[in-house]
Amino acid sequence: MFSGKPMKPTFKCYLPPVQTDVKKTIEPPIKKLEPKLLPGEIVVNEVNFVRKCISAESSQDDLWGKLICTNFKVSFIPQDAPPKQKSQLSHLLLGAHDIPLTCLEQVVTVNDTKGKKKVLGSNQKLKFNPTELILYCKDLRIIRFCFDEAGPESAKKVCLAIAHYSHPADLHLLFGFEYQGRRYHESKEGRVNGSTPRGGLQTPIFDRSSDWDREIKRTGASEWRVCSINENYDISPSLPEQIVVPVSLADQDLKLYSSFFTGNRIPLWCWNHPGGSALVRMASISDPLQQKKIEQRVFTAITKSHPQRSDVFRSDLDKCLPNIQDIQSAFVKVRQICVIDPFEESEERWLSSIENTRWLEHVRAFLKHSAEIVYHLDGKNASVILQEEEDRDLNCVVSSLVQLMLDPHYRSLIGFQSLVQKEWVKAGHRFLDRCNHLKKNYKEESPLFILFLDCVWQMMNQYPAAFEFTETYLTVLSDSMWIPLFSTFLFNSPKQRAQHLMDFAKNKAIPPGEDQVVYFPPVWDWSQQFSTKDQTLFNNPMYIGKGAACVQNGEVKTFKRTKQKNYSSTLRGTSASMRNGVKGADETLPRRGSLVSELKPDFSPVKDESPSERFFRDWFSRPADQQGLLIPLLIPSHVALWRLFFLRWVPEACIPKGGPVTAYHKLSQLVDEIDILQSQLRQYKGPSPGSMPLPSPGGPLSDQRRMYFKASSPNDPPTPPDFLTSSFPFTPMGNLCRRSIHGTPISKFLNGARIWLSTETLANDTV
Repeated sequence: MFSGKPMKPTFKCYLPPVQTDVKKTIEPPIKKLEPKLLPGEIVVNEVNFVRKCISAESSQDDLWGKLICTNFKVSFIPQDAPPKQKSQLSHLLLGAHDIPLTCLEQVVTVNDTKGKKKVLGSNQKLKFNPTELILYCKDLRIIRFCFDEAGPESAKKVCLAIAHYSHPADLHLLFGFEYQGRRYHESKEGRVNGSTPRGGLQTPIFDRSSDWDREIKRTGASEWRVCSINENYDISPSLPEQIVVPVSLADQDLKLYSSFFTGNRIPLWCWNHPGGSALVRMASISDPLQQKKIEQRVFTAITKSHPQRSDVFRSDLDKCLPNIQDIQSAFVKVRQICVIDPFEESEERWLSSIENTRWLEHVRAFLKHSAEIVYHLDGKNASVILQEEEDRDLNCVVSSLVQLMLDPHYRSLIGFQSLVQKEWVKAGHRFLDRCNHLKKNYKEESPLFILFLDCVWQMMNQYPAAFEFTETYLTVLSDSMWIPLFSTFLFNSPKQRAQHLMDFAKNKAIPPGEDQVVYFPPVWDWSQQFSTKDQTLFNNPMYIGKGAACVQNGEVKTFKRTKQKNYSSTLRGTSASMRNGVKGADETLPRRGSLVSELKPDFSPVKDESPSERFFRDWFSRPADQQGLLIPLLIPSHVALWRLFFLRWVPEACIPKGGPVTAYHKLSQLVDEIDILQSQLRQYKGPSPGSMPLPSPGGPLSDQRRMYFKASSPNDPPTPPDFLTSSFPFTPMGNLCRRSIHGTPISKFLNGARIWLSTETLANDTV
């Protein structure tokens, strides 16, 4: 019945064979996750199948991907990258999930099943397989990774690599020394063909006599001169090679006096008032036997430099301001409250906790003392010497704030950068130690520069039209301290900078005589980090600059800086709604106990009023000149927490379509529209016979426009865009895995939040 010959099939299938290659049809193609590496950057270790935590309540928003450690950064590459947020500042050197190794404060490994955790340092062993990695960052971010599906050994290795490479043994091991060498040679051909001096950098670096000469001429300091006795740092390693000194002091006398000052730091000129008074900073005299004699000669020389031969006023900052340990302690406490501890149940309790950290008290103290120095320079027309034991910390803050209050030039972007360069970088502030880049000496760590930026923000907050730059700029500048690719924040002194860069040039075969600004640039060339469009976020739409026009009583007027010798006769305070005065300083500067100033709503003369009180009352009773002297309000209600800096990564504090950015958005659009109209007016063509004049089309090109937000069209919705939040242009997404709480009033979201770990617990409970 059955033959040996097989039968032909009676049914033919026209569907594709689904079972022939099950693997190909069921599993999607695996995306290769590769990091974007800078020149000289190499991958040290990596681990796949890592989960980056986005929310503490559920894992549905978490990102899966690869965690990589390089010799520059910790990088997370998501398998499925979320759509790019419009509000996020796009960094040219760092991705959205990248953290520079120098930005890491603590590297913490956790094993949930065994209940173990450990703060990792360099060359340490890890006796358990981590299930979590928590990175506490110096820019106040906290990032959490989970290794649920990752290989235990690979996870352990990448954690140890991150800990090791975030603790460099020496300064020259920081990634900037490798990156800038590669970048220099790769861009050499482009520089030869039509390059501009110093790479087009407009900010003075104060490494040449010409920069100091221009500053002397700009401030009218005719009785001061540039002195080169510190050439090759022969006198002091912490002073610049060029120093401005009184004309009446000879070089040989300065050399003789230098040995009596701490660190051989002879007095350093900072600034001259149009009336002739000078601001000078000075270290303490180490030899008590010679102190009176040396001081007498220095004071006499400064007196001779004044047209009226006025007496010199000395302010000892060590006696009347908090020290670096006080400042560090307050910063640690305010950071703990803002980004680590659960929020309090009410707004009042939370604000009281912030006040109790004493951070805002220290901010007020520095602003108050700087205002007192302004009184002596401007109100009394007396020269002032700021004295500090080493002249490298508190003096940097106060001298900068005094000049910011007195001189509108320093409230422009280029002027502000030159102020930081002059009073911090070239004056020998210990950025390496105070930032603790090498994580070797925590006793020397102190956020002096962040305190200064906070003080600047307080003034910007009170006088928003007086500054060319924005709080976004200040925040980005603070973040740049933790990116080790620029020469600005890497060194302790000008000599250390010069020596390291000279050795660097030799090792990288950079020709002798090449400009250091070209081969290891400062942070001031922002095109290294941000696109032209993103840099427009630095521009303040309310800025009333030199020559800026305004409408007053129906007439277009122009602001011009007055050239009168006494600023106080042309300046003046706030609008009628903000007329709250400060109690001025007495002739002897008070200690920390009297920081809070009194409120004087009527500005009426007070019996037994001191000259300084009269000076401040007179100033606050008149309208402010945004291009003149500015004095900050010091009552507690006017000194606020810098929210963008301290709370930008906290999801609970992120207000959708709220915060100062809403006003910034509208003002930017308005200024952009005005710019377009002005451009069209400039291009307006005259009438031809028998025809009406027609404007030439268009305004400035898009990449030449000053504002980030462009003029709106009639079709645009009246409400702010959805992507605008109080954290703009930063996003808290993926930081601080706390409970998600939505709502705009602060009293609603300052409540019930929780966090997985506290640094205080970690410090006391390590394995």
